[in-house]
Amino acid sequence: MNHSSALDVWLLSAAASFGTPSYVYLASAIESRAALLRQAFEGRFALSFAAKSNPNPALLSLMRGQAEYLDVSSIGEFRTALAAGWEAARISFTGPGKRQFEIREAIEGDIGELILESVREAVLANSIAGELGRVQHVLVRIAPTTVPKGFGDQMAGRPSAFGIDWEDVARDMPEIAALPNLKIVGLHIYSGTQCLKPEAICENYRSFIGIFREVCEAYIPLPEKLVFGSGLGIPYHDGDLPLDLAAVVAGIAADLDGLKALPQFAGTRLVLELGRYLVGEAGYFLTRVISVKKSRGVRIGICDGGMNNHLPASGHFGMVMHRNYTMHKVGGQGEPEKVNLVGPLCTSIDRLAVAAMLPRIEEGDLIAVHNSGAYGLTASPIHFISHAPPCEVLIEAVGMRDVTHIPALPSA
Repeated sequence: MNHSSALDVWLLSAAASFGTPSYVYLASAIESRAALLRQAFEGRFALSFAAKSNPNPALLSLMRGQAEYLDVSSIGEFRTALAAGWEAARISFTGPGKRQFEIREAIEGDIGELILESVREAVLANSIAGELGRVQHVLVRIAPTTVPKGFGDQMAGRPSAFGIDWEDVARDMPEIAALPNLKIVGLHIYSGTQCLKPEAICENYRSFIGIFREVCEAYIPLPEKLVFGSGLGIPYHDGDLPLDLAAVVAGIAADLDGLKALPQFAGTRLVLELGRYLVGEAGYFLTRVISVKKSRGVRIGICDGGMNNHLPASGHFGMVMHRNYTMHKVGGQGEPEKVNLVGPLCTSIDRLAVAAMLPRIEEGDLIAVHNSGAYGLTASPIHFISHAPPCEVLIEAVGMRDVTHIPALPSA
């Protein structure tokens, strides 16, 4: 397993300084990934960061310089983003269950766009905007009928809470367009996530372009913004091949250029909305082995962090079959051998790895779970069995610091 000695020095230092379990984020890796995207697409896309993938305030502050826009999925994320220094005008608000107080607070807070998931939301937002004497900019989310094979989470062609079904566009768009306190400035499509196949991603984007063209021709003469849900995946497991970003660009660049060449879209900003592809590989989950036992011929390392801290790594966050995340023994050398790694919880489903190949694990060893910068801490049941929550550490050019953040739940 490849990992650098320099990385291990940082991880050992973070564990020594801040304890375990903990999350460690590398600012340089996030900056490099954003720069890679800009270089690859040659300015064809502006970037929008999906806050739900990692709403840590320090990361959100860092992302202000890496992405033009931020997408939030709750009023709590909106508040966190504002506190982290984001301008409200650069923020959009997605989500199928926006409550009245959330819509009101977002509009009062001068949010850039509400992303409408239904006519119900449109009517409610129009009423609130009217009360406030405003015209609120909105994007309408469309739910396509199909998504190519190869996406980890498919949100098209089936009953869904997300967006307006493609087959209902002709019924619903005129009703939304007629609302006087809303201005439809564009469209949004996010139909699948976690794809490592360039040809599938390109096919998906071409589908988006077809939908954008047809809907805009009928209802939005000069769209300001079209949001492409990226679906760009990362290699979570040993044996996964990283996404060939150059192949994605080569396969879709002509289609994007063709769209922009049309007079209706000459002034339109194309936006790539992504989360895990920007921050996922920049994060590591650190957990220490507190006990080792042998049970019925299997060596088991019991760790101080488990599914309560990292639900996705335990296989309980949308994974159909459990597959080990890539991980390594920090500073560890020697011949790999099979080991099961579990967390500290009183439940048999608290497992981090089954038959992982690692150098021999002993009590006190430090394990780093890779690809943990997205959907980690805030996607996990941290209150289950009342263990203390893990620490979060940001490593920057000037050093490392504790950026632990356990968000409070918003209330009406």
